[in-house]
Amino acid sequence: MVKIVLALWLILAWLSVHAEDTLTQPTDANPKTIERLPLKELRLFTQVFEQVRTGYIEELSDSQLFDRAIEGLLENLDPHSIYLNEEDYQELQEDTSGDYGGVGMEVTTDQGLILVVTPLDNSPAAEAGIKAGDYIVEIDGQSVRGIGLQKATELLRGEQGTMVSIGLLRSEQTEIKNLTLERKIIHINSVRSRILEEGYGYIRIAQFQSDSGNEFKSALDELQAEGPLQGLILDLRNNPGGLLPESIAIADALLDQGLIVYTEGRLPSANIEYQATSGDLLNGAPIAVIINGGSASASEIVAGALQDQGRATILGNRSFGKGSVQTLMPLGDGRAIKLTTANYFTPSGRSIHGEGIEPDSLVEPTEEGAENSPDLQLKAAIDWLNGLQSSD
Repeated sequence: MVKIVLALWLILAWLSVHAEDTLTQPTDANPKTIERLPLKELRLFTQVFEQVRTGYIEELSDSQLFDRAIEGLLENLDPHSIYLNEEDYQELQEDTSGDYGGVGMEVTTDQGLILVVTPLDNSPAAEAGIKAGDYIVEIDGQSVRGIGLQKATELLRGEQGTMVSIGLLRSEQTEIKNLTLERKIIHINSVRSRILEEGYGYIRIAQFQSDSGNEFKSALDELQAEGPLQGLILDLRNNPGGLLPESIAIADALLDQGLIVYTEGRLPSANIEYQATSGDLLNGAPIAVIINGGSASASEIVAGALQDQGRATILGNRSFGKGSVQTLMPLGDGRAIKLTTANYFTPSGRSIHGEGIEPDSLVEPTEEGAENSPDLQLKAAIDWLNGLQSSD
């Protein structure tokens, strides 16, 4: 029992003092936090721990019990704070580099179920018709209610070529739709670009990965090498977000000055303003940004910054509305926690958490199943750029 109490105190002390952040550096944690921990609650925890360790029907190691205790602590905070064991941490690092085995969905939790934030481009999930806002209620015949995000993600992922069955519930429907998907290696091409028509460039950002900022600038250079751009369409549809620094770098590339985003949290290090540096790589050429209900987090930062600064017109549907910042805190032994440490705000002070970005021009997408129909949202963006040229 003494070892259990000591281990718990060491874990809490380590997290309070030594956590690293991939987005910010929370070096101002108060070492005296440990002194304020309630001894009564610690004693209660150790009593419960010992009862479970000795009396539970299945024998579990102390390590397994500690893992589950930490998982429960974080999962009951909010849908985005999670504990990452060695395998989970490795998978997260693979996500930001763009390769892993699975069906290709960004998911979160909502009311005990698994909510699809967005299917990723060219993934088994996208090919099966899964949409942002769908609920996953079963995985391989197992109800997902209350199992948590981490467990659900583990069930969805697996080796290439293996199958997984999913029970899907769409908001406007009452019957569960059963799908069987074949897992594939999910390789996310973060940035894709092309010339749509003379003078108009198109850049699609699928997710903000570890080098997306540089890839975006390179794509912009390649488009401009074909001739001066009179306008750019930035497609952020079904972009679930990713790394905050990369989204800031992309917004900065399109702004000459001004605030991009600011964050507010309990720690002083979580209160940061991100300002644009001098140099708009488009030299003021107009920008149309397309968003939808699958545009979340970092993609909302870009859309919100360009909208508030009057740099772009936003078209499409209201975005997802994830306005919180998660800090990745490695624990030094191959494990980590991802903890919600701040909320972010657009330059005008809007918190889009739960609200999303409202487009300047609401454009409904092409109807599902209309395979030969044009992309109505993309067409609207092109028409908007053409309209600017006509009025000159």
